[in-house]
Amino acid sequence: MGLAFTHEGLHLRKRRFKRPYMDATTVEIYERFVMGNYGRAPLTLVKGKGCRVWDDTGKSYLDFVSGIAVNCLGHGHPVWVKTVQTQAAELAHVSNLYRHPRQGELAEALVAKAGPGRVFFCNSGAEANEGLIKLARLCGAQKAGVEGKVHKIVAAENAFHGRTFGGMSATPQQKVRKGFAPLLDGFSFAPLNDLEAFAAQVDDQTAAIFVETIQGEGGIHPCSVEFLQGLRKLCDERGILFMLDEVQCGVGRSGHFFAYEEAGIRPDAIGMAKGLGGGMPIGAIWVNEAHADLFTPGSHGTTFGGTPLVCAAALAVLEVLEKENLLGKVREESARVWPRLQGWVERFPQKVREVRGKGYMVGISFHEDPAPILARLREKGLLVPLAGGQVLRLLPPLIAGPAEWDEALGIFEEVLAE
Repeated sequence: MGLAFTHEGLHLRKRRFKRPYMDATTVEIYERFVMGNYGRAPLTLVKGKGCRVWDDTGKSYLDFVSGIAVNCLGHGHPVWVKTVQTQAAELAHVSNLYRHPRQGELAEALVAKAGPGRVFFCNSGAEANEGLIKLARLCGAQKAGVEGKVHKIVAAENAFHGRTFGGMSATPQQKVRKGFAPLLDGFSFAPLNDLEAFAAQVDDQTAAIFVETIQGEGGIHPCSVEFLQGLRKLCDERGILFMLDEVQCGVGRSGHFFAYEEAGIRPDAIGMAKGLGGGMPIGAIWVNEAHADLFTPGSHGTTFGGTPLVCAAALAVLEVLEKENLLGKVREESARVWPRLQGWVERFPQKVREVRGKGYMVGISFHEDPAPILARLREKGLLVPLAGGQVLRLLPPLIAGPAEWDEALGIFEEVLAE
């Protein structure tokens, strides 16, 4: 459908939109018109179904990237597709100037999982984390009675919290920060799982501690149960916020809806995104009852956050997680495949340094740059993403079962043995 303007107004006409470069390939179009800030694989994907995708030559790949932990239901899940189609035809966007049923239903569902509190909806994990940083500033100002006195945040070394200025300031990685100085002040860092080091960073100006329950882009480093429990106690003793970034590890990827659940604790605030929409762009922050009123009208907002369309998609994700018992299946299948994964350290000692993670969030650490292995896996029909620290990740859809895992691990083992 093309658009044509007439004196009578805007009308739709049945004609194909004419591009000025009709004979150009997708690669040529990207090179001419799309910014080059991604190191893309030499691959053009055109179709997906279940745990597989196809490129423009018709070649099939097993997708263990899942849109970087986004496509938790795989591609084209019938419940998700039908829900999105129905909602798109009914009501797609109204802004947050008005209520709509889907946002309320989704907020209620997330509160049921996280605990008493309230939810703010945004568009991405970076925005969710930005909201948490603003929450910490508001909490510190309330505590001190004045802005700017209590504002510091203690985060983890090797963390990744997004590419906004707040997210970069909470991310001590030079490759993320380079070119954007000066960043926000008030951030300090300590080694993950070192409770004493975190405690040493807390002072009278500290407003919050902020960590990923499982570091994703930093190389798949999980917080230990003892560390999470210790941080909860430390924050309680010092009267500061305990905030968790569950953007990549949440929504079932660990085998629990939230990865922190294994520790038996509850944070004060959670950032989430990625798998929540199953392919639709949605982020959210949950804040407990004690701090949920810190955001007041005008203090924070978004145009596209929590639209009817994306909230319907997220509700479909929650429905499928429950009806297909995907969390139980993730735990069951993880128990089967993890011993095989961890055996790679002994089977391929010259290549594999360590295998770490939880559930369907696996990091394989290599002694050398794994880029050649990544390329070889792609040639053999398996797509996986890189992470920091010479790590390849396995992030399959939560629907992946024994057949998909055995195929993926078989391909991986063939490449490691070459």
